[in-house]
Amino acid sequence: MLANRRKDTSPELRIRRELHARGHRFRVDFAPVNPRRRVDIVFTRVRLAVFVDGCFWHRCPSHYVEPKSNAEYWRPKILRNTQRDAEVGEELKGAGWDVLRIWEHNPSRRQSLR
Repeated sequence: MLANRRKDTSPELRIRRELHARGHRFRVDFAPVNPRRRVDIVFTRVRLAVFVDGCFWHRCPSHYVEPKSNAEYWRPKILRNTQRDAEVGEELKGAGWDVLRIWEHNPSRRQSLR
């Protein structure tokens, strides 16, 4: 578990590079409402919170595969992640923020041009 990064993951870096190349400026790993709920990419002026979610950790409907080993440990952990995602999204929306969730498998524009 220690090897799993909370921020600066490969998909997140890929998206941030593309946003920066297009001239967008943003905050990284920022807590706009609740100090215990951090957002991957935040556009403070337009109040947009962007989450880059991993397919395994956040139960991607297209790519999530139930773990075969130690499932009794992983199942509640993954379910709690998805519950927390919904709670954080509602908290941000209630505070007037727009929320965008991007799956790690979604290619950036630059990748799709290659």
